[in-house]
Amino acid sequence: MPGMDHSKMDHGSVNDGGMDHSAMDHANMKGGGKHAGHHDHHRMMIEDFKRRFWASLVLTVPVLLLAPMIQNWLGIEWDFSGQLYVLFALSSIIYFYGGWPFLKGFREEMGKGAAGMMTLIAVAISAAYLYSSAVVFGLEGKTFFWELATLIDVMLLGHWIEMRSVLGASRALEALAELMPAEANLVQGEQAVKVDVNTLQPGNIILIKPGEKVPADGHIIQGSTDLNESMLTGESKPVAKTVDAEVIGGSINGSGSIRVRVKGTGEDTYLSRVVNLVREAQGQKSQTQKLADRAAKWLTIIALVGGFGTLAAWLLLGSELAFALERMVTVMVICCPHALGLAIPLVAAISTSESAKHGLLIRNRTAFENSRKITTIVFDKTGTLTEGSHEVTRIVPLDPAYGEAELLRYATAVESSSEHHISKGLQRRARADGLKVPASTDFVYEAGVGVSGTVNGRKVRAGGYPMLEGIGIPAPEEENETIETKIFIVIDGTLAGFITFADRVRASSAGAIKTLQENGIKTSLLTGDNERVAAAVAKELGMNDYMAEVLPDQKQAKIKELQAAGEFVAMTGDGVNDAPALAQADVGIAIGSGTDVAAETADVVLVDSDPKDIANLILFGKATHQKMVQNLWWATGYNVVALPLATGFVPGLVISPAVGAALMSASTVICAVNAQLLKSKLST
Repeated sequence: MPGMDHSKMDHGSVNDGGMDHSAMDHANMKGGGKHAGHHDHHRMMIEDFKRRFWASLVLTVPVLLLAPMIQNWLGIEWDFSGQLYVLFALSSIIYFYGGWPFLKGFREEMGKGAAGMMTLIAVAISAAYLYSSAVVFGLEGKTFFWELATLIDVMLLGHWIEMRSVLGASRALEALAELMPAEANLVQGEQAVKVDVNTLQPGNIILIKPGEKVPADGHIIQGSTDLNESMLTGESKPVAKTVDAEVIGGSINGSGSIRVRVKGTGEDTYLSRVVNLVREAQGQKSQTQKLADRAAKWLTIIALVGGFGTLAAWLLLGSELAFALERMVTVMVICCPHALGLAIPLVAAISTSESAKHGLLIRNRTAFENSRKITTIVFDKTGTLTEGSHEVTRIVPLDPAYGEAELLRYATAVESSSEHHISKGLQRRARADGLKVPASTDFVYEAGVGVSGTVNGRKVRAGGYPMLEGIGIPAPEEENETIETKIFIVIDGTLAGFITFADRVRASSAGAIKTLQENGIKTSLLTGDNERVAAAVAKELGMNDYMAEVLPDQKQAKIKELQAAGEFVAMTGDGVNDAPALAQADVGIAIGSGTDVAAETADVVLVDSDPKDIANLILFGKATHQKMVQNLWWATGYNVVALPLATGFVPGLVISPAVGAALMSASTVICAVNAQLLKSKLST
């Protein structure tokens, strides 16, 4: 087998009043320390805004009824001594209680030397309140307490709705954390004792009864069952599990009773690693978000300059101070960069948590969003497009000294230290044939060549055609060469025979390839396997191209060649020796295997090793970027239209501060709702 690839060998947080959405770290994880506390704090902030909104709204009713303009609109006249003082008292409560989150946020922004949304709101409501208060105590002019009250009401309502939307973005991740049960059945002798999950240690034996949740990662040592892993890997159907199969903590047991040897607990579990990956990804800023941050910064500057500029312009034109001040307040409120601050982080949080829920773990947000640019995707064959089962099909002795059983015994022994699919296939066949496999020592692995070791005192080598070429042994010819994978067994320098393997193409591979091609993405097969095998698989799946007999250290060069030809390349692989190619690719996609999610060089990790997930990933990446662009256009477009209206210089189109606040809040809520619609893109 030319170049037999043994590369699988080792196989805005929300502050008190200020909305710093860049972190978006809202995961209420069990034992999550500051993350759990932060999430609880976010819930408390939602309740706080809710309380302040309703209290302010109740106080706003008498303020409105006592306002001369509102009385004129209603055709009533309630005038009494001390009316202005009552208005001042009610408005003061609304300003200091309802407006407190914005005033506190202003203080914090000034402390950081970074004026933002809270600064704009605080300046606007303070200018309105202080001017109206001065009028109450003797300054010539008119009050606009009712405008102040309704402005604060609308701002509180907008924040309350928005924060609920932000919290909703983290619920998929929160649901993941809640999958882990609190107790486990620890086997002690012949008894199973209920213990706290946190007390489990690697090596413990636990009993999992029908319908129970798996409390820790491990592998089955007794029994068989079906496990529901849908919330972990996105696989909708229960997965059959028997002895030696891995189980993931948080999955739900079916009707069987199994005993599991614990492998990972606490932070070492698959679930914890997924949560940490998602947290890190949500904390990253992609190029799109950095663009939004820059736009929000400039919008803040424009709002401050525009607000004070509008005030000065109207005063120079001879307008009353009250009118000029009202225009200034409206400009500052309507130009708050609130929607811009929410537009990208909320989409990022939703896409990251929803992806994790469907078995797509994003490690690099920029690469994920760049998946829309992919023109060619390169697939590693074994374990990605194929099942990686490598079942033994033929055992062919070439030396009379060795029969089929002996040849299989030596091959299995020398491959026993490998985690390659071929090694596992040999072990399955040896067990099925009831063979006792001897121990091997001096194990050596040569990437893309094969393995060697000492078995029963004999030097044994197993590998493909490159191994034979390297030691100067001519490859035997067969009359009817098949497309099977083939390894040769050399014992003490003599070619003892060869063993062939069949690896079935995954049922979902053809559909995934078709979906990608329908979306204008070329597909290419990259494998260390021989030309016949590569050509047959590529033809069966209808792929655009294939690259066969590629050694592990040549994979990166192949990716570079495609990039040099102008292709934007994604690479999928699951082996240690795929790492350079994954790092070289514009988007590196690592194929996970059960609980293995530590693919350090990959941008995205696919838990379920299913080709359809690759198509889903790329299409979801496109959808995510589209939502970000939509929100950016809405947030910036809204300000382009609203700013001139706020200044009052557009004849016949003068809007009040409260209407400006309502428009600003509406734009923010629209961005939040639009981001939530992203969930439907991965719901099927």
